[in-house]
Amino acid sequence: MKKLSETLTELGIEFTFPIEIKDANGCMTYYEGRDGSWYRWDHDADGNVTYHKNSDGFWCRYDHDADGNVTYYEESDDFWYRCEYDTKGNKTYFADSQGYTGGTPRSANKT
Repeated sequence: MKKLSETLTELGIEFTFPIEIKDANGCMTYYEGRDGSWYRWDHDADGNVTYHKNSDGFWCRYDHDADGNVTYYEESDDFWYRCEYDTKGNKTYFADSQGYTGGTPRSANKT
């Protein structure tokens, strides 16, 4: 991804660091520091982060339930986890790419 500062420079648009861009809901969508590092975020309609990427090449993706709880997380180094929650927001199940699991998945409760 091309840094925003490079595009602004090419267009002859003056700017100062840090460059910060927020969406209409006030959520940070882009940040670039003087050192050349940058960060990008995507959000859902509720303001939850759904995707993040940075200048080091790291990225991660999130899925959320209707209450904003993270139900799935995945990152660029192949690590992932998934969670389930009860109606009070308590984590009832967890599993990750390293083989750790805890709790009981909803699918096991179906008869």
